[in-house]
Amino acid sequence: MERSFDLAVVGAGIVGLAHALAAARKGLRVLVLDREAEAIGASVRNFGFVTVTGQAAGETWRRALRTRDVWDEVAPRAGIPIEQRGLVVAARRPEAMAVLEAFKAGEMGADCALLTRAEATARVPALRAAALEGALWSPHERRVESRTAIPRLAGWLEAAMGVTIHRSTHVHAAGAGRLETSRGRFTAERIVVCPGDERLALFPERFAALGIARVRLHMMKVMPAAPAPHLAAAVMSDLSLVRYLGWAALPAAAALARRLDREEAGKLAQGIHLIAVQGADGGLVVGDSHHHEPAPSPFAADDVDRLILAELDAVLALGERRVVERWQGTYAHLPDRRCVIDAPEPAVRLVVVTSGTGASTAFALGEEVIDDLFGRG
Repeated sequence: MERSFDLAVVGAGIVGLAHALAAARKGLRVLVLDREAEAIGASVRNFGFVTVTGQAAGETWRRALRTRDVWDEVAPRAGIPIEQRGLVVAARRPEAMAVLEAFKAGEMGADCALLTRAEATARVPALRAAALEGALWSPHERRVESRTAIPRLAGWLEAAMGVTIHRSTHVHAAGAGRLETSRGRFTAERIVVCPGDERLALFPERFAALGIARVRLHMMKVMPAAPAPHLAAAVMSDLSLVRYLGWAALPAAAALARRLDREEAGKLAQGIHLIAVQGADGGLVVGDSHHHEPAPSPFAADDVDRLILAELDAVLALGERRVVERWQGTYAHLPDRRCVIDAPEPAVRLVVVTSGTGASTAFALGEEVIDDLFGRG
């Protein structure tokens, strides 16, 4: 068994796999180590939603565009279906429509389109027409089924790209070109550590200095009664416009925030906004809430789920529907940074997405970090 590599990646979530892909494309010998037998973390607990529109202007938005393009390249090769393309942001209030109009007028809205009520319901017939002021259509988004996409991506990296992946392997020390693990020692010219929200296993002092915290999310799978309405695109609503920085930073968002403070204080207090995406079986992955906690609580209040479902029902007319699964996601968080690229040693990088945007930005991040460590070309 080969034990010496050009690059060793600790963590086989989407961020770790993105670094492995970028390095493998350079022809490097790549090792990925993960402590779990299979993917169970943030990368498979989310929407599988590659979000471009609404991302923070500048670097994050550009990374999301590049990551979307890499998903388009890699998904068919790895046998990963693109379940949905595009996004409809449904505006239920005039103030929300004003935010969308301001966004459309800027650089990030150039390829998007404002929709009338009739146009929005023609695109997504399940939208509640009576509650709509209008909508924004974005062509940029992609949606994959994250539970299967992450294992398929890992399998393709092994089979087609020559990446070595060892699971059920605990890494208890990394640095100076060596990794000490439960599988023995490995050596690597460069090391990238992608721990997600695990803050104590490696470089805990760096996590402490950076102040990285954790966020817990409520997530659900909702199954409409047959025949399930078809969502031609992912759906968001007003609450997202005061949460996603690409919208929330616009001056027009201030009036919407004031109105939502009056009308939706209970949802805002739980960090709730709406994302609804659909899979091949007709089921909708729906969320989410945001709870900032030192240690994510294992206890999930039903009242929070009810608030999320109330927003879903206000936006989409699904008829009879039932919740068939509930789970909690977590991710690392910093209020003022979308990601961290830290250098504990010259040949080591600690890479943490601190904004819940791993699926949307990881491929671009991986390319940047690998170019930094090994040079371009």
